[in-house]
Amino acid sequence: MFRFLLDILFPQKQRIRELEAMDPSAFAVKVPKTLARAGPGMMSLFDYRDPMIRGAIWELKYRGNKRVATLLATVMYDELLAFLEEYAPLTNFTEPLLVPIPLSKRRERKRGFNQCELLCEEIRRLDSPFPTRLAEASGVAREGSTAVFGRRDFSPFTKWSSNNARGENFTYSPSVLRKVKDTPSQTKSRNKKERMKNLAGCFEASIEVSGRNVILIDDVATTGATLLEARRALRKSGARKVIAFTIAH
Repeated sequence: MFRFLLDILFPQKQRIRELEAMDPSAFAVKVPKTLARAGPGMMSLFDYRDPMIRGAIWELKYRGNKRVATLLATVMYDELLAFLEEYAPLTNFTEPLLVPIPLSKRRERKRGFNQCELLCEEIRRLDSPFPTRLAEASGVAREGSTAVFGRRDFSPFTKWSSNNARGENFTYSPSVLRKVKDTPSQTKSRNKKERMKNLAGCFEASIEVSGRNVILIDDVATTGATLLEARRALRKSGARKVIAFTIAH
C-alpha cells in the first residue's frame, strides 16, 4: 500500500521502469563501471552524475526498491569477488566481514529500512552456498527470491550477540557497527572538514570485529567522510583491515 501511494504521488519515470526490467548484463552495458576511488581503500563502481545511477540510488535509498537493490547488489557482488581474487592473496585479506553502514535508530524508523542493509542482504543471498536452507535456519522470511531479514534490538551495546551469516566468501555482519549519534544530513555540509566534524564519534563497533578484515558497504561516497569515521570506529575495536565499496561516487 505504501509503495502504491508513493507511485501515485511520485510517478515512476521511464528510467526507473527500465531499471526494474534490466538484468545485470544489460545494466553493465547501459552504465559502464568507473571504479573510482573516493579515498584510500574506498572503491566506487559508478559515477553518480550518470542519470541512470542517480535514479537507481534514489529508488534504493528512498523507496527501498528491492528489484533495484537486487540489480545493484548483483553487480557489486561480482566486483567484490573480482577484488578479493586479486587482493586477498597479496594482503591476507581472508574471511572478511561484510558490514553495512548503519543509520541512526530515528532515521531508520522514519525511513523504514536501511538501504545499505538491503544491498548486503542481497549480496549475502548471492554468496550463500545453500540459500534456502540457510534462510530457513536463520528464521529468514522470503519474498520471492529476496531474503527479508528481521530487525534486531541493538541495546545494550556491551551485550551484542552475534547475528552473522557466513557465506562462501563473506560473513554478513549487520550488528557489529551501529550509529550511536543522530547526525544532520551530510548533503547539508559544505565540505569534508565540516562533514567529519558532524560525524565525529557517531559510530561504535563491537569487539566481534577484533582481528577481522572488514568490507564496508555504502550506497554513495561523496567526500568519504562517513566511511572514514566508520573505519575509525572499527579499527578502534580491533579490526585488522577495513576497505569500503560503494555503488557510486
